[in-house]
Amino acid sequence: MDNNVLGKRLKILRNEKDLTQEQFGKPYNLKKSTVSQYESGSSKPDDELKKRIARDYNVSLDWLMGISDIRNPYKDASNTKIPEALNDDSELSEFWNTLKEREDLKLLFKQTKDLPPNAVKKMMRIMKAIEDEEDRNDG
Repeated sequence: MDNNVLGKRLKILRNEKDLTQEQFGKPYNLKKSTVSQYESGSSKPDDELKKRIARDYNVSLDWLMGISDIRNPYKDASNTKIPEALNDDSELSEFWNTLKEREDLKLLFKQTKDLPPNAVKKMMRIMKAIEDEEDRNDG
């Protein structure tokens, strides 16, 4: 087993952005020599720095540490499962596209997503009553 996965993955991230060791280290107040030590495995960043790097480079800590080969499980999941579901259901696809564009619907969804089913049913009845009232006023 490779015991310098962290160093190799730091180097991958740096090279993907075409950064020198000095450029990579600058936002973290690291010297070029420190980045070199991290990449070679002779030294390791502390946990807080690993978290910052993972966040800044949009990778999971598990990937950075060599626990997983999935760089970002959330991104990877959304790139496969959501499009598959949307392709299978045109109504869901239309809803998804509308939800992405409208802040009011995002807020509504965030407010209701953790409600129990009976509370959601109550919300549906309230929305139906509002729709019915608007239909009467328009008619």
